[in-house]
Amino acid sequence: MIRKSIFAVVLSALLFIQCNTNTDFVIAKDQVGKLMKSNTIDDIETVFASDSIVRDTAITRIGAAVKKINIYEKGGKHLLTLTPNMDSIPKIEIIRIYDPRYATEKGVGLNSTFKDIKDKHSIKKIITALNNVVIFLKDSDAYFTIAKTELPSNLQYGNNSDIEAVQIPDKAKIKYMMVGWE
Repeated sequence: MIRKSIFAVVLSALLFIQCNTNTDFVIAKDQVGKLMKSNTIDDIETVFASDSIVRDTAITRIGAAVKKINIYEKGGKHLLTLTPNMDSIPKIEIIRIYDPRYATEKGVGLNSTFKDIKDKHSIKKIITALNNVVIFLKDSDAYFTIAKTELPSNLQYGNNSDIEAVQIPDKAKIKYMMVGWE
């Protein structure tokens, strides 16, 4: 009788722990937390029903409206900024991650370093921009930006068109974390 009671308690505890696993901040294939690649812009109100949604509309110089959607946790913490595509049924094209709780399934997030990226993911390519390098992954829709100020001084200035992974210090901090869905 006591064995059955202990077994029932242990089983209940395991089910409780498993049911409470928080996937609200996991970045996986076609998913960023509660948000799925298949969600349309109209779904945002439902997906983030317990959060604050702020729609930002600005007109560019050429007259096209650029609409960004900022998602804030109740209490004001900035979670995400969503940029929709311009299709007839708008979906999310780019997601900028602001909250460090968001991380890839392999545990890489805003508080990670370049070492974490290269140890846990396969790098697809590195693109050099004026002030940053952008690291794209083979196994994820997430990509990371590292400021050139994190690089050795000989790579920070000048026209370095091709910066390779071996040139980026392990301790280089992530400046931006984004997810791109086509």
